[in-house]
Amino acid sequence: MNAKPRWETDGANWPHREASRFIEAGGVRWHVQVYGSGPAILFLHGAGAASHSWADVGAALERDFTIVAVDLPGHGFTSTPPDARMSLAGMTAATSALLTALNVEPDLIVGHSAGAAIMIELIAEKLVTPRAGLSINGALAPFDGPASFLFPAMAKLLSLNPFAPSILAHGAARRDRVEQLIKGTGSAIQQRNIALYAALLARPGHVAGVLRMMANWNVEGLRRKLSRLETPVFFAAAEKDRAVPPALAAEAARLAPKGALRSFPALGHLAHEENPVAFATLIREIVAAH
Repeated sequence: MNAKPRWETDGANWPHREASRFIEAGGVRWHVQVYGSGPAILFLHGAGAASHSWADVGAALERDFTIVAVDLPGHGFTSTPPDARMSLAGMTAATSALLTALNVEPDLIVGHSAGAAIMIELIAEKLVTPRAGLSINGALAPFDGPASFLFPAMAKLLSLNPFAPSILAHGAARRDRVEQLIKGTGSAIQQRNIALYAALLARPGHVAGVLRMMANWNVEGLRRKLSRLETPVFFAAAEKDRAVPPALAAEAARLAPKGALRSFPALGHLAHEENPVAFATLIREIVAAH
């Protein structure tokens, strides 16, 4: 009923498929891609996405950097651990275990949306010691008002209903609906990327993983951790983002002792997929500076 995406079929045209491997670490069977040569950059996608989200950025950087792009627990082709480990702390610990298994110490960590929260947690807890971090439209604060308890509660209820992921996956399977969903975040991405999102969202197992993540997600302590970060962190804010308020990036940059803000006026929530060249350029600037 809650079938995960299938590597043999759904992954047949996966970007950088030749770089993919599957590895057990931290109680999770991970799908991870490692390619390129040079200083290592770890890429962490947001909720509902997978490693494909970084394909174009990675292609622009692989000549000079080692790209490490993962499917987070419950997402894409990575297995879904028990609910208690789908929390921010649990997913951070699992990601740290994966890096140990890969014997990778990233020089830079790039996180998008919820992936940015994992990036901050990894650095704040000193599980990794990169030279810098980059948050792209980071979801670094709880929902405001009634949504702060309503959305996680709804996700919890849906994740406990064995039929809910199948129903939601069936509704999202049409590519035109996925395109509207993405436009609702303020982004317009290429059709091939939309097709990859549609393939993922058509699988109840992927939808169930996203719901479990949302139901167990808690970023209440991130503000305090931002204020004691010793690592330089750049906060990219897309001004057309309708999913995460751009003001969050400005606030995070003020809180982090070595924080810096970069604004992208013409882009939305999936900014790095809309303009991968701009973000590859920013990453090169960050690496050169640190």
